[in-house]
Amino acid sequence: MARTVAETIKEITRRHLEENGGLLFGQCIRAVGWVNNSVPDCKNIVEFPASDVGNMGIACGAAVAGVRPIIVIRFQDFMWLNSSALVNYAAKSKEIFGTTTPIFVRALAMANAGCTHSGVLHGVFMHMPGFRICSPMSPCEYEEIWDDFMSHDVPMFVSEHRGSFLHTEEYVNTCQPADVTLVGISAARFNLAEAVEILAEEGITCNVAHCYWLKPFKTDHVLKALANTRMGLVVDAGFEICGAAQSLAYNLMWQTGKPVKALGLEDRSSGVSPASRNSTPSAERIAETVRQAFLEKAENQDCVGISDARMSGAGT
Repeated sequence: MARTVAETIKEITRRHLEENGGLLFGQCIRAVGWVNNSVPDCKNIVEFPASDVGNMGIACGAAVAGVRPIIVIRFQDFMWLNSSALVNYAAKSKEIFGTTTPIFVRALAMANAGCTHSGVLHGVFMHMPGFRICSPMSPCEYEEIWDDFMSHDVPMFVSEHRGSFLHTEEYVNTCQPADVTLVGISAARFNLAEAVEILAEEGITCNVAHCYWLKPFKTDHVLKALANTRMGLVVDAGFEICGAAQSLAYNLMWQTGKPVKALGLEDRSSGVSPASRNSTPSAERIAETVRQAFLEKAENQDCVGISDARMSGAGT
């Protein structure tokens, strides 16, 4: 039977702790379900107290000593207090001090768990130099990013979404002549297939490009898909304003010359009640954004046509 993402993480962790002499740090590792059953019951697990300001500094020290630690941050919102040592030392140490600090940061995301437990913050760390940033959502993707971490000597920020932990299947990219390319990041990838079906009923065809390498942004499959379509839409589970979706959309527009829009969370805090939730863009919202993009493009083309006609008349 195929392994789930959680089982894949668990086996990777077991090998690292038992065979490589690695360490795993984190709060409440044993107390609350072994982090969705993604951590093995084995040696070299260090339980941290609820002292977010100091914990990352301990992990940095272990990394400098050559341990290559894994640190589990149970909710990405907790990264605000954990980030100082990571951003101001680990990410800068190789370039500034000539000292490598390879830390594997498992930062867990969760939807609609309140204003301090629902963050998806990979866009924040993309902004800082010195990191490799990824958001794997399948077993093979996770194996790939772990192998990448072990072959480099810089910190890796892994944006894990709890919604991926029970997944066993791999995601498939499509590249064919179509109207639009949907580029999905993190939990937004869950909703792409349904959005494709909604748009197909309206005569709008789509390519799908799954993106889990955010920094470096690995674009080959995305560029191939965009080359066969009229425009693109990058959809993320994080905030839209100044977020990963906008950054990658800008990058793709300059590389392809195609219009590429960005879609993410609304610019407001998320609550727990249904009325206050700020959810990952749904299939319906993705489809509506595509419709609006086509409408704006048609209006712009009409405006260009009117302007050209006026210019032609002015010259006679």
